[in-house]
Amino acid sequence: MSSCKFGMTYNVFEVKALYDRIRNLREDADLPQRKLAELLKVTQTTYSRYESGALDIPVDALIMLAKFYDTSIDYLVGLTDEKTPYAR
Repeated sequence: MSSCKFGMTYNVFEVKALYDRIRNLREDADLPQRKLAELLKVTQTTYSRYESGALDIPVDALIMLAKFYDTSIDYLVGLTDEKTPYAR
């Protein structure tokens, strides 16, 4: 467990879940990184850095990915294993 400056604790594996999930969702859809980079209006290198965890994913990109994959941000970041998005 690690903690942030506000005293909240988080599991490093939960953070890694985000990178694994966006990569797995992309691979399950048989999409190249280039296609997701185009969706997010970033370079393929930037998107690759999102998947590897070398670069934090901006919230607006998380929203776009959740909508694209028809899931929730909670699922993307590993807070739930429920892939179905919340009711709107």
